[in-house]
Amino acid sequence: MKPFYLLLMVFWGILAFYTGYVASDYGLNLFPYFFGDMAEWTWPGQFNLDFMMMLFLSASWTAWRNGFSVPGLILALIAFLGGAGFLLPYLTYLAWKHEGDTAAILLGANHKDRQ
Repeated sequence: MKPFYLLLMVFWGILAFYTGYVASDYGLNLFPYFFGDMAEWTWPGQFNLDFMMMLFLSASWTAWRNGFSVPGLILALIAFLGGAGFLLPYLTYLAWKHEGDTAAILLGANHKDRQ
């Protein structure tokens, strides 16, 4: 599993570099671009809608994994707004914390050992 977690960090580095480059040209206000494409009913808009649904699923899992606690809901909001920029390091942290125990990583507060 360690190569997988290394891959997650490589992806995070690529994403951080790409995001920094785009932000330097366009600024940090991505919402007009994101929702503007959706309002035009184009393929980029369809991709953004699909991506937003994936963000919702990521945020929902994060909240559920943390037992819908206040910290879990805060993390869920960060997951929704941060996308892979949040999820890649979060999964890597969880893998380190749970020593690669996939069930503990995915289930969190719902894991049999934590109940």
